Amino acid sequence: MLGFNRWRIIQLFAAVAAIVAIASFALSYLIPAAPSTVIFAAGLKGSTFYFDGQRYQQIFARSHVKLELRQTGGAVENLKLLQDPNSGVQAAVITGGISDGKSAPGLLSLGLIYDNPFWIFTRSSEPLADLSQLKGKRIAVGPEGSGTRYAAERILGRAGIASTNTALLPLRAPAALAALKEGTVDAAWVNGGPRAPNVQLMLRDPAVRLMNFRMAEAFTRMFPDVVQLTLPQGVVNVDPPIPANDITLIGTTNKILIRSDLHPEIVYLLLQAMKEVHGEHGIFQKVGEFPKADDPEYPVAASAVEFYKNGPSFLQRHLPSWMIVQVERAIAALVTGIAIGLPLFGYLPKLYRSLVEFRLRSIYRRLRAIESTLQNDVAPSDIATLEAALVQLDRDISNLGVPTQHSDLFFRVKSDLHLVRISLGSLRKEWPKQVA
Repeated sequence: MLGFNRWRIIQLFAAVAAIVAIASFALSYLIPAAPSTVIFAAGLKGSTFYFDGQRYQQIFARSHVKLELRQTGGAVENLKLLQDPNSGVQAAVITGGISDGKSAPGLLSLGLIYDNPFWIFTRSSEPLADLSQLKGKRIAVGPEGSGTRYAAERILGRAGIASTNTALLPLRAPAALAALKEGTVDAAWVNGGPRAPNVQLMLRDPAVRLMNFRMAEAFTRMFPDVVQLTLPQGVVNVDPPIPANDITLIGTTNKILIRSDLHPEIVYLLLQAMKEVHGEHGIFQKVGEFPKADDPEYPVAASAVEFYKNGPSFLQRHLPSWMIVQVERAIAALVTGIAIGLPLFGYLPKLYRSLVEFRLRSIYRRLRAIESTLQNDVAPSDIATLEAALVQLDRDISNLGVPTQHSDLFFRVKSDLHLVRISLGSLRKEWPKQVA
């Protein structure tokens, strides 16, 4: 049809293949596939952070994504790694109070995951109720770079306790509690959940006392990230009751931070893991209380806000994560095709007619050349040549295969060709008279 030979068909298929390739490349750029490996900054092996990370790993594995845990010294190091684009770290667990969105631009919060109490244990026979009682003592507060030391120095500093007047020793929780038992430190500051083995060990040791924060409310006013917690009487052990009385504690709330360029499907997997791991009942929380989007320090990712409000999207509920990107690309291609195709569809009839006219225009050029020749002196041999040219022209018109809806164009050119043929016939009849 319209003179489409094999070469033109090959060209058409090549053009379509090129368009498909360009569209695929554009969609791959605009809607990239989720990475198969994600690096998550946790903490040291054995820490609560690392234990939570291992549970996240199992959830990621169900979607065939590898979550690689990076061992670190704690929350402060986690934050530095997350801010460093060359570290490869894309997500991390952070304790509150270390930084905020203004100091760490480019980071987003996926929400708060649980309240993290500060435990201050002593072996003193006197009850510890005021931080001022620790001034001049030997206190294990964790190593530099850890969230434990950062929180301890920040809170103790409000009571006038610093390294200039008190021995702040860089001992981690296991070593700090061992030193407390041996009497080489007077107090141990420990961060961690109430079910952490080191915390349980100290809570059940009759020789160890846990500080009761009488000024907890004041500290929640001083620091926006600090929360007041209550350890109920007998929650650790009923008979004999441990603790013997309700104890007021302070703490901060841990959160998951991500780089703002993290792939949306990885964000969704993290949110699913957070909900599964941290939505359980605990001593300091009710079922479903965490995770939540109420982060006072960092902007919460829009996808996280949507997740907490409405749950997973339709695609996330019904498709595996690896397939979602492909469906999103297909939807994007379909929408783009409709947006371009609908207006184009209205122009197709006009475009097709223009194509028919273009093909017939070449016929008219040849017909006009024949007609122009007839206006001059024509030899008998030229008449035969012109008749042959008209026959070939007539055959070419038929071979064009002009569609029925454009019959007006077809019969117009056939009619014009017939008129030229009549003129040529008249010339042939007159030629013998001219010779005579």
